[in-house]
Amino acid sequence: MDAESLSRVAIEDIFSSRGRIKVLKELAISNELLMSELCKRVGLNHSSAKSHLKVLIKSGLIEEKKHGSRIKIYRYKIEDLRARSFRSLINLWES
Repeated sequence: MDAESLSRVAIEDIFSSRGRIKVLKELAISNELLMSELCKRVGLNHSSAKSHLKVLIKSGLIEEKKHGSRIKIYRYKIEDLRARSFRSLINLWES
């Protein structure tokens, strides 16, 4: 995905959902999680979490890593300046 298509997800779309913020925050704190663990930690069912992850992946803040044919791990892309900034905001807000 190129930088232009990543920037097409508006900040309002990322932060417009409490569930999406929970997913993003949990991944920012944990770095990587399996879908089942992420769902458990944020209190969402699989389909809700998947829809939020789809937006976050499109934004470039999260990436999906596949291990084999069935295992998916979701990783927070700390190398992205926006992701680092969001993590800093969480640390500042919760300190």
